[in-house]
Amino acid sequence: MLDNVPLDSPVMQEEIFGPILPIIPYDSLDEALTVVRRNRYPLALYLFTESREVERFFTGRVEFGGGSINNTMMHLVNPKLPFGGVGNSGMGSYHGRRSFETFSHYKSILRTSTVVDLSFIYAPYTLLKLTWIKRLMR
Repeated sequence: MLDNVPLDSPVMQEEIFGPILPIIPYDSLDEALTVVRRNRYPLALYLFTESREVERFFTGRVEFGGGSINNTMMHLVNPKLPFGGVGNSGMGSYHGRRSFETFSHYKSILRTSTVVDLSFIYAPYTLLKLTWIKRLMR
């Protein structure tokens, strides 16, 4: 734990991948929200509170990948909850079906028949080509 960490210190300039916990005192929820929003889109939000009002305050105002209230690791290790970030922390989300979708590459393929010559749909356009295109577009 790092006590009374200045907001301009190096540890506060990047995402923190523990086991480091900066302690930053605050006087109001708005002040705490300002600190959280300095680095927009945190990967995760871990909030410790007994107050539903405080919970709604932060979850409704902070965009984050995933999070937990009064817990830390359970949202990460639960295979039923998608995990991943948004913004600079964005990499898609994974776990369960989301893992398959995130780590898969979908390919689009357009197949055109060789039975009919469709070269008339490409430039240069003649009057005859335009006539056929207009008929097909009806």
